[in-house]
Amino acid sequence: MEKYIEIIKKSFLGYYSYLIQEITNPSWTNYFYWLIGLSLLIFLLEIIIPWRKKQSVLRKGFFLDAFYILFNFFLFSLIGYNALSNVGVELFNDFLGLFGITNIVAIEVQTLPVWSQLLLMFIIADFVQWNVHRMLHRVPWMWKFHKIHHSVKEMGFAAQFRFHFLETIVYKSIQYIPLAMIGFGIEQFFVVHMFAVFVGHLNHANLDWSYGKLGYIFNNPRMHIWHHSKELPESHPYGMNFGLTLSVWDYLFNTAYIPKSGRDLEIGFKGDETFPKDFKGQLVFPFKNNTK
Repeated sequence: MEKYIEIIKKSFLGYYSYLIQEITNPSWTNYFYWLIGLSLLIFLLEIIIPWRKKQSVLRKGFFLDAFYILFNFFLFSLIGYNALSNVGVELFNDFLGLFGITNIVAIEVQTLPVWSQLLLMFIIADFVQWNVHRMLHRVPWMWKFHKIHHSVKEMGFAAQFRFHFLETIVYKSIQYIPLAMIGFGIEQFFVVHMFAVFVGHLNHANLDWSYGKLGYIFNNPRMHIWHHSKELPESHPYGMNFGLTLSVWDYLFNTAYIPKSGRDLEIGFKGDETFPKDFKGQLVFPFKNNTK
């Protein structure tokens, strides 16, 4: 137990130092300023060429989503996620040690060029996320957490960040095992991560973009708006268009659905009229004994 407490302490101090370094020392691989820069870029595009022209620039829930950015990507990471992740990895390795297993690497990729390692990591991670995303819609207790993301009533780039912090733990925990089995040892996958954030921004943005034929590979605003549709078709009772960065999985597994323009589509979910509108209410909602 002392070992795990020490890991938590080191993780907290380590992430705190990292965050201070990020803010006080701008660089080309600085997550903090890239996040701000990409957010401002997409926000500017929403102002200049909005898809839904009647939607206010500071749409419903804009400031709540802005706070989610602060909480999910900085405060929660500082307070708990980094420490919980490191403890989780250590517990997993200790569990393997009970069976005399020192690692679960099944495929060595270190000999491949860095660009191909990053591409492979990106594709595998995105496929895992696509599957987890489907689970969030199909498994009742997981859907209670995911409802927070679908409580958005007007779409904008910052809606990407409205999600319960426990979703991060689920996504990353499930991703860890397959990536560990392939033996990824890359510490810096900054470009891949920021590309995923960029596409996620665009998916939720108030922009009329589909990317043409590339829309069959990459998720896009015209496609993702249907994922947030309040009314679900009979053919997709649990939802559709689950891709985070890539749309190809939805086309391959028949979960893609774009029947027409979704510009004026009502988004949300049935019963969202009574769903909490504030951060605290949304944070505790999944833990309440309710059937909504």
